[in-house]
Formats: sequence, structure tokens, C-alpha cells
Amino acid sequence: MASTDSADVVVVGTGVVGCLIAEQALDAGLSVLMLEAGPRVDRWRIVENYRNLPPSMRLFHWDAPYPPKPWAPHLETRTPKEAEQYLQLEGPNARAYLQGYVRYAGGATWHWAGICWRLTPEDMRLKSLYGVGRDWPFAHDIIEPYYARAEYALGVCGPTDPAMQWPPNVKRSRPYPMGPTPFGPGEHRLTEVAASMGLMNIPAPQARNSGVAYNGRPACCGNNNCFPVCPIAAKYDAATALPKIEAKGGRILANAVVYRIETGDKKAVEAVHYFDPDKGTHRITAKVFVIACNGIETPKLLLFSKDDRNPNGVANSSDQVGRNMMDQPKLIADLELAEPLWTGVGPVQSSSIMNTTQGEFRSSHAGALLRMENFARSPLGAAAALKKGLVGKALDTEIRRLSACTARLTVEHEPLPWPDNRLTLSDKKDWLGINKPNIYYDVSDYVRRSAKDYTVPLLQKLADGLGATSFKLSPEFLNSDHIMGGCIMGADPTTSVVDADCRAHDHHNLFLPGGGAMPSGTASNSTLTMAALALKAADAIVDQLRHG
Repeated sequence: MASTDSADVVVVGTGVVGCLIAEQALDAGLSVLMLEAGPRVDRWRIVENYRNLPPSMRLFHWDAPYPPKPWAPHLETRTPKEAEQYLQLEGPNARAYLQGYVRYAGGATWHWAGICWRLTPEDMRLKSLYGVGRDWPFAHDIIEPYYARAEYALGVCGPTDPAMQWPPNVKRSRPYPMGPTPFGPGEHRLTEVAASMGLMNIPAPQARNSGVAYNGRPACCGNNNCFPVCPIAAKYDAATALPKIEAKGGRILANAVVYRIETGDKKAVEAVHYFDPDKGTHRITAKVFVIACNGIETPKLLLFSKDDRNPNGVANSSDQVGRNMMDQPKLIADLELAEPLWTGVGPVQSSSIMNTTQGEFRSSHAGALLRMENFARSPLGAAAALKKGLVGKALDTEIRRLSACTARLTVEHEPLPWPDNRLTLSDKKDWLGINKPNIYYDVSDYVRRSAKDYTVPLLQKLADGLGATSFKLSPEFLNSDHIMGGCIMGADPTTSVVDADCRAHDHHNLFLPGGGAMPSGTASNSTLTMAALALKAADAIVDQLRHG
């Protein structure tokens, strides 16, 4: 056993949630040590990895520039061989939980789109209003100030016109730090078609600098490379936050795989244990522990920490750890069009149709977000043209046509927390001997009814309005990479894992913030809500350490 280290606050995970909590704790004068399972790398290295990928990998594998280390495996590609697969998946819709996170310092913020939607008040009261899902243990007016703080911490650009803001008819305590990014030609056209159907395509709030520098990051210059990495750091990623944390006195230890949470006689967490890349073991003590890995790695760690004091795993007296796994089940429609649409101007995602997420229909089927992907189509057009066996001028002409006259529409459905959608420990183990996560996933009839009767017909109408000559719908539900629900929040310790501050019901000095705590998934991206919960938890941590 190597020497023991210590800090006031130990944070496991260096994604957006961990970074926000670390900064708040440091600002309050607390000592902070952050542990990261994977490596810490420079941006140039990721950019070079991406440039050196074969074309087929560039098109479809956003996590490929992040090769996993033996001690920190993740899903290196989206089509792994079963024997090599890290995530063990089963259930009717297993493919819909093939998550693409990476175990690197900075986490999944390296390759996220930067989208920062807020929940609506209705999103937080599904059980009360519609008789489905769960209610949050606090109202929307409690989380609103934390949303505003998160927007300034991440540097979120968004519309200045209240009519274009989301949620509608909810007073904001602060304006967005920056105005919105402008629409490209394709998004302008989608907005017109949506309006003819009574739908609103509105600017998406984004953690991206729109025309100005902010928080030491440059303005977005439209690389259209948000997946898999912003080459200039105009988009927030936690990797840009780590040097700021160190400048404030925080310590960051990479390649440290936490595998055990140790509790004492009085249920307090006393230490975490980690493996280094040489399989050496180390013990870290603290006053408060924050497990901010993600919605898969956090419940996996809690379950793996099973011992005589915690026979079901740490924080799991309710048997809810690993249950209620959520992500927005996604369908995509690839279109060929009669006339050029020209997506690819600006960020990869800049707008969404949001009014389709709300309504009384939520008592019987899911709401859904619809959008057009704004990534440049030239790589896809080139790949498709080459498959046709064309050469010379004919090849050049077809690449140009497909680059201009193709598009992708996406719909992301609202999930409900189902206890049977569950993460357990597989009998298969990784390089360190830690059990891999096994996930059972069924999108449920709630989502299937929505797709059949509501969202796919809307996609078809949008496609028709855009002048589509071909409409190819994905044959199954896909992942959206928004991991939620495995450490669900609630007021009742018998039916939830954490309280309203993301503090574990079972252990007063253990916090499990982020997407895993969210009681409802909604149809919109989860990151801003995760960030708001992180700031709320940080306030509780600081208060607890100051006043006991």
C-alpha cells in the first residue's frame, strides 16, 4: 500500500461536474484533490489523433481520437467486437445505450456539442402533472439561479429575445453572457419549414463563445469540428478548466482509477482507494468525497465497493443505485434533397424545435426534441460518391451534389425512469480486475408510441417541406450520450439515492452530483442541468464544512 494522501474535498472525476465543484470549493478556501482514471493530454494531441484517423473513423467514431488506456477502458469505437466491448449491453434496446464517453481528464466535454438547454417547470413535475415518471424534490425556481450561475461558469451564448428563449414564459435571473451564434443557410430553411407546420426552431444555448473571447477562450470561428474536439477551445471543455483549478491551488492526479469507497462505523466515508497504471494501490482520505465520474462509472464504483458494512454497495440501502438508467432514445433520418441546403456553416448544432417537448400528451407518450444536424456533409458526400465507383469529373460532380443536397434530421425522445433499466456488475472484468458495467435497457412503450404516432410523422413532414427526394430512417433507437438516472434524487431515502443537494442519503459526507441524480431525463441535453446540480451541491459542501 502506497502512502496515504488527503484533502478537505476529494473529487473523483474531472468532467464538468467535478471541475465546477472543485472551483467552488477552492474559492471557499478548501483544499481539493481531483482523481482521474484516464490520462491528461494536450489539445494538439487530440487534434493530431483526429487528423491521422482513416476517413471511415473520422466520419462515425467521435471517440476514436481518444484511445483508451488499459487501466481506463471505454468505448473506443461504436462497433466493437463483443469480446472487446467495455459496456456489456442487453435488453430490447441495448443499442440505444451504447454510450460514447471517454475516460480522459476533461471527460466527455472534450467531444460534446456544447448545447445547454434548461429544464422547464413541467419537466420537473411529470408525476404531478401527467401521472408518469417522478417529480423533483424541489421546484424550478430553486434551480433557476443555479442555471444562471452555470451559464456564466461555462460561457453560454444564447438568444437575447425572450420569445426565442427556453423555457418560455419563465423569468431569467440573468441574461446569457453572450448573444447567439448565427444560423447557417440550412438552419434558416428548417426554421421556415417548421414555422409552416406551427413549430418553432429556436437558437440553441451553447457553451461556445459567439464572436467574442470569454473566460480566456477565443471566439468560435466556425471550424464545424465540435465533434470530436474544438481545435481552438472556443467551446467549453473541462480540460480548459483544469489549469485554472491548479492555479487556485487544486491538485489533479491523472491515471488514478478509484475502485473502492471505504466507510467507517458511523457510515461516514473515510477514504477512497485507487490503482495506478502499475496496479499499485493507494488510499486517499478527506472530509467530503464527491464521486463525479458519470452516470455509468459512478454507480459501477458504488456497487463494486460492496462490503460487510454496505452489503448492496455504498449508498445503496434503497437498492436504487444503478437503476433508472436514462438517455434520450434517438432516431435519425438521412435525406437527399432536390435543391442545395448547405449545412455545415457554424457549429455542428445551433438550433432545435422545442415546443414538441411539452404538452398534455406526456401522460401517454414521450415529448421529443427535433433538430437538423449542422455538420458539413462533404466527408459523407465523398464517401457515398466513392461507393458508387465514380471517378474523375463524375466523382467530383457527385461529391459536390451530395455535400449540398443531403441533410440529417434527428429526434431525441424523453425517457422515463424505469427501475428495470439497470446497471449491474458484469462477470467480465477489465485489465485491473474490475467488473465491467452491464446495462439492461428498454426504451419502453412510452417512447415507442411517441415514435410511431408523433415524432416520425413530424420528421417526414419536415423532410417533405425541405424538398426531400429520399428519406432513410434509422432502423433502431440510438444513443444520445446523455447518461442519467443511476443515482436518482428524491426526498424519500427508501426510493432514491441522493437528496436535493445530491448528498447520499446513507453517508452524510458523500456527494453524487450530475446526470445520475436527475429524476427526469426530458428530451433536451442534460449538461446544463448537471452543471446546475454541481453548483447546488458545491454550496451544500461548503456550508457543511464551514458549519458542520
